Amino acid sequence: MEGLGRRVLVAAFDGWNDAGEAASAAVALLREEGSYEPVFSVDPELYFDYQYTRPQIAFDADGQRVLTWPQTTLWRPTRRARGTQLWLLSGVEPARAWQGFAAELVDVALREDITGMVSLGSMMSDVPHTRPISVAAGSHNEELRTRLGLERSTYEGPVGILSVLDQAADAAGIPSASLWASVPHYVAGHTPSPKATLALLDKLEDLTGARVPRGTLATEAAAWEASIDAAAADDEEMTEYIRQLERTRDTWDSPEASGDAIAQEFEKYLRRRGDGLGPTKPGRDDPPRR
Repeated sequence: MEGLGRRVLVAAFDGWNDAGEAASAAVALLREEGSYEPVFSVDPELYFDYQYTRPQIAFDADGQRVLTWPQTTLWRPTRRARGTQLWLLSGVEPARAWQGFAAELVDVALREDITGMVSLGSMMSDVPHTRPISVAAGSHNEELRTRLGLERSTYEGPVGILSVLDQAADAAGIPSASLWASVPHYVAGHTPSPKATLALLDKLEDLTGARVPRGTLATEAAAWEASIDAAAADDEEMTEYIRQLERTRDTWDSPEASGDAIAQEFEKYLRRRGDGLGPTKPGRDDPPRR
């Protein structure tokens, strides 16, 4: 695929970058549905705070209690295939030494002859669950933006490890793009969010040209949406709030919507909420975690 090349690394991390577990679930599904082998894992002693991300203990197949430490691992496909192939990077967002963490992973990516990288993230947003999940696609790389029609982020503020890794990859000659799904903030109790995971995978396939499996996500997404519908049916305030979000989203998406119409709808929304906190523009505003 022109721009990202034929060996694309897809990265996602548990934690701050992963609302509704949408991004980490996307990479997990890719690994489960494909054939991969580990290439490299970081030393957890260097990057993780065990009081923040604690090791887990469980019984193994032989009945022995085994400790599992927080980890970040890069996986390579074990079968060669025509077209674009996806390498995977998954794990826990590190607690320290982010520059060293990114540099170490980029070095491994260069050894694997990775030609491009796509980072996956998800954020809580003022969007309705009843509409298609918005996915913002952007890049720091001007050439990549031109070739693939990506957006340039204008966000300024705190970022997650994905931004650090994106910039480190791009500086090393690996063009990098980012995909961010907007997860309705009022569905925090309905995690994971398979509809957001499905949206990320759909966009990933469009962006890379790789064949991307979906598993049973379509069925899971429909069940997820139905469960929220059922919860909202018993809550008049929530139902009305969702209707407001739907009207705002439909205004943004309407092809005939003028700037004045959008501004008027936005002002109405603020007055209805009464708290001065309006919605982000679905699929267009910059994620707060980049």
